[in-house]
Formats: sequence, structure tokens, C-alpha cells
Amino acid sequence: MATIQVDIVSAEREIFSGEAEMVFAPAILGEVGIAPGHTPLVTRLAPGEVRVRQENGEEEGFYVSGGMLEVQPKVVTVLSDTAMRAEDLDEAAVLKAREEAERQLHDRDANIDYATALAKNAEAVAQLQAIRRMRKRTGRS
Repeated sequence: MATIQVDIVSAEREIFSGEAEMVFAPAILGEVGIAPGHTPLVTRLAPGEVRVRQENGEEEGFYVSGGMLEVQPKVVTVLSDTAMRAEDLDEAAVLKAREEAERQLHDRDANIDYATALAKNAEAVAQLQAIRRMRKRTGRS
């Protein structure tokens, strides 16, 4: 089966580099699926999970905080400020961050930046979705 080179890079380091038969990414206007030979594409990414389906059929998930996706016929590059393996996300910390963002959004007396609070809430929700998908894939509770 044909494969495509996938590189996932955060501001700090390379998170993943390898071959895949399919890549799924949270483009700003909806999820995109990329197979080998895909038409060139550059698009913004929303916070969410990038899934890499390897040749053996297994999928590996990576959380991205947003960023850019560049697709060439033989290479997919994901550039994100924050990227990490879904299995490395700390669910307790994510839940706490979401609760804090929601508290700020509902506290009408608080002097907060609503755009920042909304962004933090969206990021936490995307991280929780990545955790839940990873658990579903691996059969963990």
C-alpha cells in the first residue's frame, strides 16, 4: 500500500516523523483526510486531534493547539505552537483548565479577556476529545 511522509512539529520539537497510509487533521473549516498523492493544500488548523493511520492499520493521535497544515503529494507537515501525543495529555489538568475557563466566562463581575477565556475553553475541550478518542482506540477506560 502507498504511504505518505508525515511530520508533526511543535514550537519546541519534532513530535512525529514517519510513514502513514492516511492522515486526519482538524482544519479550521472541518476535518480533512489526506491520502498519498493528495492535491497540494495549505490550511489553518483548529485545536484538536491529528490522527495518523499507519500501514498496519493502527492509529496514533496527536493533540495540536492549532497551527498550519501543508500537504504535498508525498509529504504532510503539521506545524503547531503546541503539539503532543494524545497519550501524554493529563486529563485532570485539562479538566481543571476547562473548569477555570468556564468559571471566568460565567463570572460577569470578573475583569477578564473573554477571547482568551474562550480560546482556553476551546483548547481544553479539544484536549478532552483527543483523550477520549485515544481511550476508545486503545480500549482503555
